[in-house]
Amino acid sequence: MGSKIYVGGLPYSATEQQLSDLFTVHGAVESARVITAKFTGQWRGFGFVEMSSAEEAQKAISALNGTQMDGRALTVNEAKPQEPRSGGGASRGFGGKRW
Repeated sequence: MGSKIYVGGLPYSATEQQLSDLFTVHGAVESARVITAKFTGQWRGFGFVEMSSAEEAQKAISALNGTQMDGRALTVNEAKPQEPRSGGGASRGFGGKRW
């Protein structure tokens, strides 16, 4: 199983292909994804890259963290597991106060 990498500070023009190409220099890329908002499709400024091994991921993190892509500094580090989301908090009606 591969290692997932968080990439922050992506320029608005960044594509998944460009992200993949940037990391391919440092090892085999299994996937590259630029994140957009679920409902609006608006660009979020970050993405994820999955590499085939932990060693390649560490090599890419070391080489690319703090570098520039189209004039923007990249933040590259190991991705943390996504935390479970709660159900939305509307269980008590308006304002969440019980009368």
